[in-house]
Amino acid sequence: MSRHFDTGAAPHFPPHATVGGVMRQVLYALAPGIAAHVWFFGTGVLFQILLATLFALGFEALALKARGRPVGVFLRDYSAVVTAVLFALCVPPLAPWWIAFTGMLFAIVFAKHLYGGLGGNLFNPAMVAYVVALVSFPQAMTAWIPTTDVAVHGLGPLDTLLTILGGRPVNDLGWDAVTGATALDAIRTAAASGQPIDAVRESSAFGQLAGRGWEWIAGWYLLGGAWLLYRRIISWHVPVAVIVTALLFSSITWLADPATFPSPVVDLLSGALVLGAFFIATDPVSGCTSDRGRLVFGAGVAILTLVIRRWGGYPDGVAFAVLLMNMAAPLIDRYTRPRIYGHG
Repeated sequence: MSRHFDTGAAPHFPPHATVGGVMRQVLYALAPGIAAHVWFFGTGVLFQILLATLFALGFEALALKARGRPVGVFLRDYSAVVTAVLFALCVPPLAPWWIAFTGMLFAIVFAKHLYGGLGGNLFNPAMVAYVVALVSFPQAMTAWIPTTDVAVHGLGPLDTLLTILGGRPVNDLGWDAVTGATALDAIRTAAASGQPIDAVRESSAFGQLAGRGWEWIAGWYLLGGAWLLYRRIISWHVPVAVIVTALLFSSITWLADPATFPSPVVDLLSGALVLGAFFIATDPVSGCTSDRGRLVFGAGVAILTLVIRRWGGYPDGVAFAVLLMNMAAPLIDRYTRPRIYGHG
């Protein structure tokens, strides 16, 4: 005798977080830093974000279509948008449009889809894009606007857009008149010429604590990073490891030779170190998965960044440090994975 029993659906719970939801939270957390970027460097930052986003979405759609994947589903996960925004925040505001085009081509097609798409990439796509652009177009990638010139020359949105799209001189001034060195550039130049840091510390590139404008931008990124920690979008291991290790390493070199090496505050608040600590090195795909591995990964990013700043060929080394640690991430995970329950 057989009986039929009514059965209900399995008690499956919907996921608490989706890829699109996580990426939107990252964009929300970047908003204060973007606003600070615009305040100090003008509307060129917004145009760079717009250009990079358009190119990223275009390359994403083409790659998905070529791979036979659903275009609409993956375009709505905002991963390409986050890559574009992070890249745009690392390039000079007046960089020509082909910088964004080249960067997004390598980020989306080469660094992401040639590895199988989201979740399969070995390297952080935004940092691949930045390094390719920096190596290919070094002059354009180092043409930063001094923060004082934004107010002095009045770089309006139209002039900025025409400069980015067509290379038109702003207010009839040449590139040399509207670009200048950042604090990290000034420090590197002083070290190469044998000058003490105090000789350049009074220049317009420096503010009260670190690089002029950059100290405030780093503070707002720190606030955005705190939001990600509060929302449990990222864990504390990588950003804490990056910041603590950077402060310790910089303190050692600064105490050993304060005339040659910058103070820990200057190192932390100048350049992209805070941005990298909370928004780049915390990439769950190209980083480590174990908690101890994340601590090692973050410490490695900090040490390599400061080593490149002091003895390397570039004033800021966050992108190179992240990519080098991306290569080491599988090996780090192998030796830092937690013990399996029941096994020795």
